[in-house]
Amino acid sequence: MNETVRLETRIGADEAAAGGVLTIDLAALAENYRILCQTAAPTRVAAVVKADAYGLGAARVVPVLHEAGCRDFFVAHLIEARRLAAIRPRDSRLYVLNGLLPGGETVCANIGAIPVLNSLDQVQRWSALAIARAVTLEAVLQVDTGMARLGLSLAELQALAADPAALSGIRLTMIMSHLACADQPGHEASPTQLSVMQAASAFFPGLPVSFANSAGVFLGPDYRGALARPGIALYGGAPTVAGHPMRPVVRLDVRVIQTRTVPAGTAVGYGGTHVTTGETRIATLAAGYADGLPRSLSNRGAAWFDGVRLPILGRVSMDSLMVDVTALPAALPPGALVELIGPSQTLDAIASDAGTISYEILTALGQRYHRHYAFPASRASGQGQS
Repeated sequence: MNETVRLETRIGADEAAAGGVLTIDLAALAENYRILCQTAAPTRVAAVVKADAYGLGAARVVPVLHEAGCRDFFVAHLIEARRLAAIRPRDSRLYVLNGLLPGGETVCANIGAIPVLNSLDQVQRWSALAIARAVTLEAVLQVDTGMARLGLSLAELQALAADPAALSGIRLTMIMSHLACADQPGHEASPTQLSVMQAASAFFPGLPVSFANSAGVFLGPDYRGALARPGIALYGGAPTVAGHPMRPVVRLDVRVIQTRTVPAGTAVGYGGTHVTTGETRIATLAAGYADGLPRSLSNRGAAWFDGVRLPILGRVSMDSLMVDVTALPAALPPGALVELIGPSQTLDAIASDAGTISYEILTALGQRYHRHYAFPASRASGQGQS
């Protein structure tokens, strides 16, 4: 992020009305995609853009990733695919990870999305539509390699392979599965899942395999297959517990509503769960758990200002939280911005303080922030920044 640009000097009407500024660096997003492509080569790299591109806005994210070279996009639900269908580039492919609930087949076919078929029932319904329309419909088969979430069992996959009629009208483009513990290098579950994936692939020889998620990209070539499907790594979250090369994509700065100085013995927030031990200067910030700052940050974690840590005091409320600003040389005026995610505190750091993961923080960031999109240089000309 460009630290030479002071957010305070760019306050427009919408920004002034918001409790905070969420800056989304789309140039860093594109760079993360390129890093993943370089790491995974020669494996092709897709982008998981479910949950509105992890809360950052799929309508903004998809064109940038397409320009960076991405042609395969994954969402979780059919309704997400339907919303993206009108804006996705024509030369891209759009996959639905959760497959199709009964009645969704027609919508999926009409928008040209490719379902990930997770059960024999889904296979049967997709085949029935293809036969009824006298067309060939593409699909991906998912096998459960040890996560017990979605996918066919090995026995079901074997039965399907032995009965070509069950796939009438369907052109399979891939077989896929999902790694459960790839973010923990050396975890015994990963090679076990790989062994099952190899057995599953043998039932459909020659069919491309998609196996690696964000962390799986860093497990090595055996796990990558023909198409990797990173998600959190694209958005700057840590794909593994070890070091990683991903660039931060989001910065969150929240405004001060007011400050006050209170004496020792003052109870702070709902339930009075924090009591001051000395004279304390407190700033109330204009964001809370309705804005993606979990209640579990209560009396844990911090905001930052000019490199100074400002501990969270008391319980996080729906629309506000309090921080101790006693360590600052001067009181923060109303409207001042303090950092919740940024150079002093990463997305994963605030998630750790909240006892959760970066995925949950990122996807929960609400719509009440002013959103500032920083585009790559190739797209900046003529693009609005907000």
